[in-house]
Amino acid sequence: MARESWASRIGFIMAAVGSAIGLGNIWRFPWMTAENGGSAFLLLYLLIVLVVGVPGLLAAFVIGRRSNRNPVGAFESLAGSRAWTALGALCVLTSIMLMSFYSVVGGWILRYFLESATGAYFADPGAHFAAISYGAEAFGYQLAVLAATALIVAAGIRRGIEATTKVMMPGIVVLLVGLAVWAFRQPGAAQGYEFYLGFDGAYLAENFLSVLGSAAGQALFTLSIGSGTMITYASYVDDDRSLPLDASVIAVLNLGIGVLAGLVVFPLLFSFAAGPTEGGPGALFVGIAGAFASLPGGRLLGVVFFLVVLLAALTSLISMLEIPVSLLVDEFDLERSTATRGLFALVAVTGGVNAFSPAVFTLFADHLVDLLLVLGLTGFMVYTAWVLGPAALEEYRDGAGPISRPLAIPWRYAIGTVFPAFLLFTFYADATALIGLSAGTGPLLVATLLTVVPFVLVARRSVSRNRPQPTESAD
Repeated sequence: MARESWASRIGFIMAAVGSAIGLGNIWRFPWMTAENGGSAFLLLYLLIVLVVGVPGLLAAFVIGRRSNRNPVGAFESLAGSRAWTALGALCVLTSIMLMSFYSVVGGWILRYFLESATGAYFADPGAHFAAISYGAEAFGYQLAVLAATALIVAAGIRRGIEATTKVMMPGIVVLLVGLAVWAFRQPGAAQGYEFYLGFDGAYLAENFLSVLGSAAGQALFTLSIGSGTMITYASYVDDDRSLPLDASVIAVLNLGIGVLAGLVVFPLLFSFAAGPTEGGPGALFVGIAGAFASLPGGRLLGVVFFLVVLLAALTSLISMLEIPVSLLVDEFDLERSTATRGLFALVAVTGGVNAFSPAVFTLFADHLVDLLLVLGLTGFMVYTAWVLGPAALEEYRDGAGPISRPLAIPWRYAIGTVFPAFLLFTFYADATALIGLSAGTGPLLVATLLTVVPFVLVARRSVSRNRPQPTESAD
């Protein structure tokens, strides 16, 4: 069957930004920022997005557009070997795990959106969230969100994903700006801005490794790289687009909306809640909901706020579901509607475990997915630099402008050496913290070198079956 493509460049950018923004920037970003020292976390997050995230996005874009396939098919077709399909399979696994807990949060948001109109959670926001966050009712709302996601994905790239995100994304931005202006006028706004934007060097020096791992995971989470989303979306892109420009635009828009979300959430947490860590994963539903309960017009404000978050949740879930759907359509020639129904049933089961088990949900949402995203992006970078090699440079340059074209060769060698080493360092730092070990910088560096050097050497020996490859001359 004929493979779809984006109808317009703005459609691709809106879909990619929608995937990147999502709950990562509105639900998870404030929570992770609060648990990691506020401004200390924000600084590392911003640096990682710009320095590592943009080159990583480019690597995913190159793989996707070069192959015009889903992650599994992309790695197999470009490498000429089935060995690299394991990396594509990791993408599919990660996307399913993401949907499994993400859809639970989407269910919470849908419920709060509906309940804001009646003020059902106003009396005691903390007790209300504790009562509804897990169990049969949470599962029911989760299924409703998954069903809405499946309907959009089943409609296809242009009529479903592109048409929906082109409406949702401007709506999210307009509503967030309005909420930020309103939050600025609240009594605790100055304290919220200080915690969020005032640099705390002492905290960063004392907790550098733990903050670094969390910031790296959050950066990859919000940019939707490491799970195969951007490989999948770029596989529908035409050859005349500038991949460096698109990656930069997506990263900047993602950063801007993420920071904007913080300008809404933190003033409200300091104005109406016990503090920035109130509620953990439920901070959005406990601290923020408390604000609406105490304000004139709180029901209307609650409806608007949770509408923003609901739209953001849907744009991200759409991109996650498209990864396994594209696999079934490309590799098994299934009808898109059939593939979507089957995956809806699968995620209903895996997500149901998260909806009934707080322990499983926390494991998935707090650490496990971060680790998988870091491993995924490390693989993308090494594969692009050494397996595709000069072919990656050709793909990078197609449609690129005079400013970005000379950066092709430095980009290739950076994603083949420095950035994979950095990502593996953060992986080991986060993994040791997860299992309760205390490892210093020295042992982490040794583990990183013992991993990245053999990985790169093996990748360089891989045989690439691509189009005729140009020389590495800068032009």
